[in-house]
Amino acid sequence: MNSLSPRAAVGLFLIVVLAWGVNWSVTKQLVQLVPPLWSSAIRSWIALAGLFVILGLSNNLVIPERRDVPVVLSVALLHMTLFSILVAAGLRFLPASKGIVLGYTTPLWVAIAAPLLGKDMLTAPKLAGALLGLIGLAVILNPSSIDWGNANVVLGAGMVILAAISWAANIIYIRAHRWIASPLQLLFWQVLVATVVLSTLAMVIDGLPHVEWSWRLAMLFLYSGLIGTALAYWAMSMVNKSISALTTSLGTTGTPLVGIASAAILLGEPLDLSLAVAAGLIVTGIGLATLGDRLLRGQAIASG
Repeated sequence: MNSLSPRAAVGLFLIVVLAWGVNWSVTKQLVQLVPPLWSSAIRSWIALAGLFVILGLSNNLVIPERRDVPVVLSVALLHMTLFSILVAAGLRFLPASKGIVLGYTTPLWVAIAAPLLGKDMLTAPKLAGALLGLIGLAVILNPSSIDWGNANVVLGAGMVILAAISWAANIIYIRAHRWIASPLQLLFWQVLVATVVLSTLAMVIDGLPHVEWSWRLAMLFLYSGLIGTALAYWAMSMVNKSISALTTSLGTTGTPLVGIASAAILLGEPLDLSLAVAAGLIVTGIGLATLGDRLLRGQAIASG
């Protein structure tokens, strides 16, 4: 199965946005019951098992070539390990609704950092998008939204922002990498490396986990590992083959909105005005930055 029909691709993409959005509320619940490192490691083991089945059945299990090893390590360490740890740790102190808005500032950091590193050009739409996003970030970090007198809340917000920056660094590297195997074929190995690193860190730092298992905890882990991670990663790889990069980039801006709604429904988190304004500014900023990036690529193709 190399590509999907447009209708199937859009349907699968909606599932991805829903899965990722809800997963923030699920992660928020998990880290209240299991330490962040073990929460990330257990979820990663479940995702690894799920991907082994999915990719095996679709004949997408391959041995990476040496030139693909750097991108395997980049995704595994910067996104699947560092991003996961920082988000899980940050959500112990931060509401899921605020966490997902801060976590999805990643495209803004890409738009700012890539030109500074000589990896891209800064166009007017990208500059406007970055400025809107930073204003949105200032709104959500204002004292009426974030309690600056609570060190744990500030620490949590800082961790999630650092997570977004680590994901941005990974995206910048991925753009420069010359792929041999497809992202889908490398997915299992990326999750495998992340799982080993997460498990090792958890064992060294926290020791053996002392988890009080229940049906609720098991279901939370199954959702996060199988749906929020394995299925979502596989589905996104399939969607990227069938829908334009512009459409998927703009579509993923819906994930924070789903996350805010799910946090209100599942966790009873309030929908305050600053959160709504910040989410609107950041989503709009990401949209402008994405359109600017698309315009730049189109000009590059036209000029050869």
